[in-house]
Amino acid sequence: MRVKARLILVVPVALASVACNWLRWNPPDPATWSIDIRPVIAPASSTSSEPQLTASNGRVILTWVDRTASNSVLKFAEHTGGGWSAPVTVAQGSDWFLSYADPPAVMRLSNGTLVAQWLQQTDPRVEAMDLKLSYSRDQGKTWASPFTPHHDGTMTQHAFASMFEMPGSTLGLVWLDGRESFAETDDPAGGSMTMRYAAFDDTWKQTADAAVDHKVCECCSTSAAVTPDGILTAFRDRADGEIRNIAVTRLENGTWTTPAAVHDDGWKTYACPVNGPALSTRGRQAVVAWFNAANDEGHSFVAFSVDAGRTWGSPIRLDDALSVGRVDVELLDDGAAVATWIEYAGGRSEVRTRLVTPNGLRSKAIPVARVGQDAAAGLPRLARQNNELIFAWTESGSPDASGETPLRVKTAVASLP
Repeated sequence: MRVKARLILVVPVALASVACNWLRWNPPDPATWSIDIRPVIAPASSTSSEPQLTASNGRVILTWVDRTASNSVLKFAEHTGGGWSAPVTVAQGSDWFLSYADPPAVMRLSNGTLVAQWLQQTDPRVEAMDLKLSYSRDQGKTWASPFTPHHDGTMTQHAFASMFEMPGSTLGLVWLDGRESFAETDDPAGGSMTMRYAAFDDTWKQTADAAVDHKVCECCSTSAAVTPDGILTAFRDRADGEIRNIAVTRLENGTWTTPAAVHDDGWKTYACPVNGPALSTRGRQAVVAWFNAANDEGHSFVAFSVDAGRTWGSPIRLDDALSVGRVDVELLDDGAAVATWIEYAGGRSEVRTRLVTPNGLRSKAIPVARVGQDAAAGLPRLARQNNELIFAWTESGSPDASGETPLRVKTAVASLP
């Protein structure tokens, strides 16, 4: 189906309850806000992909996968004042499951421990994979033997993990789990994908393994962030009638709250759009970015919360024409947010960024990079380190002699005004 753009009037509206909480907010002027995006050479090979950015304690880690004909190597580097540190190898294998929509990641806990996650394929016929975890206490020189947070033993999907730090510099994570997807059911599509939660103590003994939601979208990425009221996580829900809104839930006193939609988009789709949300928090302030294609038009949005995700303001549109989503977002100190998305206009796809304020004002859209179509566009990532924004994406080259299109991870930085 050819998607036609329609002129849509975007009216900036914020809920009154949200607006009252922003009385002390001192926003920048979106009309004059701009950033200068400067390329920074990433230490990735000419056959690299699956970039991911994580930030903690003012430090940003870039991860990616270097590929050869028979092997995949997970590497990471840390952002420094002059660029990126020397790359460090985490793990490698010939049986990994690789997807632009679900890149591996390395994050640093407050006590300095590095934690990594990636996917190991278990049955290619049904796209089954196990989620693998490892950790390092010596800056990545050595890594613990890989282990899994799930113990169901099914040849199903265990993927789309979001890691977060728990109290005491320990690890928690959520992921999409297919153990119930093969259950006998009258539904010809089978059972449902679930979202599960696990936690570990400081000796790496698993202390939690529980379901968060028993029916979620099958292959949309998850996102998680820390608030004073508990861990906040966002995901694409799958309600009866195949309505797939973005929902959030919070881990309060060891229990996950009932998932609630950020906004009722009314998007009914029978197939997973492979397009998950992104979260960012500062204290009890939160912002979520997401994509939907209601009425056969793809658009990207953000919404703000001042109560750790209990309530949300009205959606604010990011794109100017049409979007293919793949969003990311960072909340700033002044309460505004910088978001990224892939814009589709004039037959081309382009990573763009802009400032958005809680009262619905937007800066002009700033181009970050032109990207290829579909998987070649990858999943562009955004992170903040002090007064800098860091961008990462996958760029496609010209087809080689075999017809394959080489991919390479690229990065750039921009100073905040």
